[in-house]
Amino acid sequence: MHLPHEAVLLRVFLGESARWKHQPLYEAIVLKARELHLAGATVLRGPMGYGKSSRLRTAKILRLSMDLPLVIEIVDSEEKIQGFLPVLDEMMHSGLVTLEKVKVIDYRAGPDVTAPPEI
Repeated sequence: MHLPHEAVLLRVFLGESARWKHQPLYEAIVLKARELHLAGATVLRGPMGYGKSSRLRTAKILRLSMDLPLVIEIVDSEEKIQGFLPVLDEMMHSGLVTLEKVKVIDYRAGPDVTAPPEI
C-alpha cells in the first residue's frame, strides 16, 4: 500500500468502556478502518486522563478504573481520512476527534513473523 509523504493523522480520544453494536468502540473503529483500507491504525491506552466531563480516569491500584482513556491514531492520505470521518461520526456518541497534517518519512512492512523461515 502506498502512503503519500504528505498525509493526515486522525486521532480519536475516547473511553475504554465506549461501545458500538455490542463491541468495544475502539475495536470497531480499527476494524472499520482496516475494512476501508486505511494505511494503518494503532490504539494507545492511557494510564490516566480526563475529558470534557472532567471525570478523572486512572489505573492506580487504589482507584482501578474500567474506563481508561484510549487514543486511536490513524494515518492516511487526506482524501481517505476525510472519507472516513462520516463513518466515524456515525459510530461515536462522545469523545474528541482531531486532525493534523503529518509528513511521512517512511512506510514499509517488516518481515512476516508468522511465516516459516526461508531455507
